[in-house]
Amino acid sequence: MSAPLPSLPVTFRPTRTRAVLYAVGAAQLAALTVIALLLPKLTGGERLSFVVTGLLVLAVLLLLSRPKVVARQEGVTVVNLTTRRDLAWAQVLRVNLREGDPWVHLDLADGTSLPAMGIQPGIARDQAIRDARALRDLTEKHGAVDHTAG
Repeated sequence: MSAPLPSLPVTFRPTRTRAVLYAVGAAQLAALTVIALLLPKLTGGERLSFVVTGLLVLAVLLLLSRPKVVARQEGVTVVNLTTRRDLAWAQVLRVNLREGDPWVHLDLADGTSLPAMGIQPGIARDQAIRDARALRDLTEKHGAVDHTAG
């Protein structure tokens, strides 16, 4: 028996991973800022470089927390680190999350495969499996799919 389909729109994202990235980013920015303010022999430029370094690291961690997959009535939007792709349901033939995969891959009607980094088993494997199954079930319901997909 499969779980009921989520209502649309639904967003799939690695929430635990995002929480860790946000926390680490904020902590390191705070630590570098405190160090910059407390070290007595630093010049203004050196202090600024500590803070700018903290901001750059935070920016990278925020970029790493960007991936998501949004399923809507019209189709699926895949947001990865630096790209965003809108797909109609019929374009998605299969949703794959195999053992050892870092994230879901979508097999597309044009013969290509698209990584969907918004569903990744990293530190929340069970949630990623549930999300991948939900996306697969939504794809089967809304698009022209290979119903043997696993």
